[in-house]
Amino acid sequence: MKAHVVLLLCGVSVLTGCFRSGRLYPVQGPLSAQTPPPIFAAKVSGAFNSGSISVTLSDGEVCKGPWRLMPRTPTGKGATPSDSTSSPEMASAWDTVYGQGFYLARVLGARMHVQGELPGNKGTILNVEMYRNEAPEGVFDIKGVARDNKGNIYKVVL
Repeated sequence: MKAHVVLLLCGVSVLTGCFRSGRLYPVQGPLSAQTPPPIFAAKVSGAFNSGSISVTLSDGEVCKGPWRLMPRTPTGKGATPSDSTSSPEMASAWDTVYGQGFYLARVLGARMHVQGELPGNKGTILNVEMYRNEAPEGVFDIKGVARDNKGNIYKVVL
């Protein structure tokens, strides 16, 4: 009986696709200065290689769009943030959220690094990046950052 339930659940999840909920927490910029700072809901769909993300902001604006897997870049002693496929602004957002040197040490060259630009229906443009850490088997360690065109940097938590 247990085997049938597991197979049924697996079948349902394949048919419905992969969906995850997430949150965006402002860590720098005008929104982070609000007391308390707003927290924005995100809906993420698809496998980690590709999919889409939708974020609803406090004024009801919805920013949505696809993300894509970024090509791997060189790592090691000679690698610099300029070797990356991320913009310098996004590389600095990683360091702002997770600490100085995080982007160079962890994200640059990561096998699973995705990026997306999410236009909003009221003019906001949200750039999002996520990566999956090469953790031991069975551990799903995804970290992310976002930056909007209004001077805000966010920590993305799935």
